[in-house]
Parts: sequence; C-alpha cells; structure tokens
Amino acid sequence: MKKNLLRYLPFLLLITIIVVGYFLDVASYLSFDKIKENRNQLLLFAKQRPIITPLIFMLLYAVAVSLSIPGAFILTIVSGFIFYLPLSIFYVAISATLGAYIIFLIAKYAFSSLMQDKAKPLLKKFEKGFQENGASYLLFLRLIPLFPFWFVNIAPAFFNIKTRTFLWTTFVGILPGVFVYANAGRSLGTIFDQGKEFSLETVFNFQVKLALVILALFALVPILIKKYSGKKDA
Repeated sequence: MKKNLLRYLPFLLLITIIVVGYFLDVASYLSFDKIKENRNQLLLFAKQRPIITPLIFMLLYAVAVSLSIPGAFILTIVSGFIFYLPLSIFYVAISATLGAYIIFLIAKYAFSSLMQDKAKPLLKKFEKGFQENGASYLLFLRLIPLFPFWFVNIAPAFFNIKTRTFLWTTFVGILPGVFVYANAGRSLGTIFDQGKEFSLETVFNFQVKLALVILALFALVPILIKKYSGKKDA
C-alpha cells in the first residue's frame, strides 16, 4: 500500500503545484502587457548576460511546460523577440522537450501498470496500434494540436511508448510551430512601438495552417504504407 502511494506521489505533487499556480494566477505574468512593460529590461539583460540569459529562459520554459502553465506559447514568441534565429528555435525546442519529458516520466512512473492491469480489450487494441505506430501518431499530434500539449505529454505514458520515441517526436514535431511563433516574435518590438495588439490570427494564417496540416499528414504516411503493404516495422 505504501509503495503504491509513493508511486503516485510525484504525480499528486505535480497536480498540487498546478492547482496552486492556477489560483495564484501565475499565467497572468505571461502576457504581452507584461512583456511590453518590461521590454527594455529584458533586452538589456539579454545583451549584458548573453550566456546566462538563455539558460534562465530555458529553465523557465521547461518549468512552464512541466507545470502545464497556460500561455507558455507567449514564451516562444518572447524567444524570437530576445534571441536571434535559429537560436531562439533551439532554446524553445530543447526546453519544451525537457518539460514534456518531465510530465511523461511522472505519468509513466505513476500509471505504468494501469493499462496492463485494468484496461479493457478495446483499450488494449488501441494500445497495440499506438505502440506499433507510436512515432507517426505522436508526430501527427505534435504537428496539429488537436489536443492540449499537456495531454499529448501524458497519454503516451499509458501505452508504454519508448522514451527515445517520445523525445525525438516531441522535438521534431514542435519545430514547425516553434518556428512560426519565434519568427513572429521578431516583429514584436515594432508592434509595441506602433501601439498595435499582437494577434495569433495574423501568425497562424491559412497558409501556415495548411502547411502544418500537410506536414502532419506526411507523418501518417508510414502507417498507410504498412497497412497496404502488409509489412511491419523492423
């Protein structure tokens, strides 16, 4: 009994921190108004401390992702505002993958035996399909955010997805979206100077959405090939 409680302790602690952060309205600090208010200090700090600034940013980003703080995408935009491309993309991709990995590990540790012990046949069948084509499914879910980022971090833990598969699909799958956000951040200073409001609609226009859909569909190609060729992955 005590062992089972210890198994769920990290997950319960994570949920507790998320709930506390929600009631303390931590997400309010991740806003364009706050960035605009502190823009000069941010840029000056980054210029004077070119080494420690990326480390602090990556740590904050990983924590934001691991705690599933709403508005973490704003940090991606800030990365394009503070750092040069492609460094901003690299910083975000690494830290986002790390934050996602933390959630994945906690969920996997807490619920690793749940599917084997209590899953119904339908879920068992879904688990088999997910394991056989895990990379393609995860890439698809990363490229097209049909589900919240935190959900895609936790769900693979229920189906015993390999850690290396989770890591590389997360890193690669978020790159297109990170590029779009970080690139948009480059014009943030101009938007502030002109007194305009930043809009995600201008960032994720029809062309960008179409490109992401096409990329996501390509991720499903291996599944279609396997299905119609009758071959299995090596």
